[in-house]
Amino acid sequence: MIKRVYFQNHKSLNFDFFQNENDFIVEEMPIEFTLKGNFLILKIKKVNLGTWDLIDLISNFLRIDKNEVGYAGLKDKNATTTQYISIPKRYSKDIKKFKHKKVQILETYLHKEKLNIGDLKGNRFKINLKKVDFDTLILIQNCIKNIKKTGMANYFGFQRFGRDIEENIEKAKQLVSGNLHIKDRKLEKMLISAYQSAFFNSWLVKRISLQKDKFKLIDGDVFHDLKKDKFFTSSKITSTLEENFDKKVVCPTGLLPGRKVFKATLKSREIEERFDDSSIYEKGYRRDALVFVKINNIKYNKATQECLIDFILPKGSYATVFIENIANKNFNS
Repeated sequence: MIKRVYFQNHKSLNFDFFQNENDFIVEEMPIEFTLKGNFLILKIKKVNLGTWDLIDLISNFLRIDKNEVGYAGLKDKNATTTQYISIPKRYSKDIKKFKHKKVQILETYLHKEKLNIGDLKGNRFKINLKKVDFDTLILIQNCIKNIKKTGMANYFGFQRFGRDIEENIEKAKQLVSGNLHIKDRKLEKMLISAYQSAFFNSWLVKRISLQKDKFKLIDGDVFHDLKKDKFFTSSKITSTLEENFDKKVVCPTGLLPGRKVFKATLKSREIEERFDDSSIYEKGYRRDALVFVKINNIKYNKATQECLIDFILPKGSYATVFIENIANKNFNS
């Protein structure tokens, strides 16, 4: 798997980072619910329990198909996480009887629709770094200032690819070429998604290597208008476009290869086509090359040498990538 690289110029930082219920806390920032409708939204706090495990528990308890349970995003297992799921309103009374030592239903809301992937504004993280000496703390603070200014490289984290990364990528290649057939549609889509994500990560490494202090815009880039949530391409990088990029109004995007996807042109396409595969039959996407992190707080305990970072990321981006960015090294490859 290709090594993810970042804008940082400092040497790799040494500190401990663990994903567990005390040091990795995540809370979904939900969309606005209609407060009426045929679906019941459950705000759930869970400890050391993955989203799929939660869905299994809920569907088995209610004796319903897993597809009737909606969710906005997948959350890490080794963590304390708060997330929202939906069930049909007709199970409102039954769900009140649900009890599990790892799950707490905090609140419920009515909504007009079943929750789907992406139905959230972002995620708030509280992550505790350990064995952080004072000199390292200063470097972390400086690094975060730089990330706030330039944006964070929006790589897919190692979680996207599964445990056997190289094996999964190879299976995806065989699927695309027609040399492998898998009956499990969910597994098939997961493998293809990992394959698409690997192309994006490789493209992002190449683009960051063009200019180490800031993302370099290129003629023909496809941009995401962050306010209008629309994509557009520019044949020439103008001063206005550069200014809007600096203001975080627009963001360049990278390709997840597939069908029916907006592709770059001109010089940008010359790079992008090296990380494309027209034989991928799943739908393609564009992904923001950078994300802009909101830092709520940084707390340092000198006695224990622990640094707690409270921050918000847009949906679809990875807290582990943010920590990698700070450390300027890959945790898993």
